[in-house]
Amino acid sequence: MAKETKKQEELVNVEEMVNKSEAFLTKNKNILVGGVVAIVVIIAAVFCYNNFVKAPRELKAAEALFQAEQLFRDGDFEQALNGDGLAMGFVAVAEEFGGTEAGNLANAYAGMSLAQLKRYEEAINYLADFKGDDTMVAPAAMGALGNCYAQLGQNEKAVSTLMKAAAMSDSHSLSPVYLLQAGLIYEKLGQNDKALDAYNQIKNKYFNSVQAYDIDQYIERASMK
Repeated sequence: MAKETKKQEELVNVEEMVNKSEAFLTKNKNILVGGVVAIVVIIAAVFCYNNFVKAPRELKAAEALFQAEQLFRDGDFEQALNGDGLAMGFVAVAEEFGGTEAGNLANAYAGMSLAQLKRYEEAINYLADFKGDDTMVAPAAMGALGNCYAQLGQNEKAVSTLMKAAAMSDSHSLSPVYLLQAGLIYEKLGQNDKALDAYNQIKNKYFNSVQAYDIDQYIERASMK
């Protein structure tokens, strides 16, 4: 008898919960539906942006960047920077397609072009705007930034940036170049222990690089100071 009474009470409680839920749904129908609709609208907006706005814009930016890259590879740094009347230059790509991957890359290329043209202060502005962590362009941009600082006599900034570039690259092609440049600047600053550290990294870690072939003479010189 007690079990039957308890069962009836549970059924009553369940029925009350269902009634309350129905009442809540009825009362807040517009709010709940509005919330679902809002979520659907947001998802649809993101989908449409990625597929009908972002993707075509990225494609257009990549096409414009490719044309400027061709000029850069040919050594036409002025035209690569400002365009040749047919192709957009890196400056225009960076400005028109900001927020895209190609627009970001254009900052790096613009900075490197300006560095080649010995316009170091302008180069620094573009190189500092580039954001990336890949193993090729990012270290090259960082290395170019370090060299711009060096050309302007900002040796402390230069050596710090070159060491960062070497660490970012961690390759036999780029790292020894930046380490050797950093070592020479360290010597110029009278920081021979740091110069030795840079040279020894080349000797021990990047021993197959071109810079490693005669690194012993740099180590010997820095050791004698």
